[in-house]
Amino acid sequence: VQLQASGGGLVQPGGSLRLSCAAPGSIFSRSVMGWFRQAPGKQRELVAAASRGGSTNYADSVKGRFTISRDNAKNTVYLQMDSLVPEDTAVYYCNSRDSSMTVYWGQGTLVTVSS
Repeated sequence: VQLQASGGGLVQPGGSLRLSCAAPGSIFSRSVMGWFRQAPGKQRELVAAASRGGSTNYADSVKGRFTISRDNAKNTVYLQMDSLVPEDTAVYYCNSRDSSMTVYWGQGTLVTVSS
C-alpha cells in the first residue's frame, strides 16, 4: 500500500503551503487520515488528523494556522499550512489508520521555513 504525499518545499516565514496525500480508495474510505512531522533530532509528532465523518484534531502548536481536510471523491487528504514559522520545518508524513489499527505511511515530504 502506498500513500503518495506531495507539496513540500521552501517557504519564507509567514508563508503558506498545501500538502496533499492520495491513498487507495479501499484504505481512504475506512481510515482516519493524519499528518505527522519529524524535525531533525526530534520524535515524530502528530500534526493533525481527520476522521471519516469529518471531525478533526490538531496539535496545539498548529491550531489556528493549519487546516486538514479530506476530499472523499479524490481519496486525498490535504494539509493547508498558513503563517508558517521556522519551527514548522520538518519532514511531513501522511498516515492512515483504520478501526483494526492497521497503519500505513506515506514517504514523507520536506517542508523548510526559512528566509
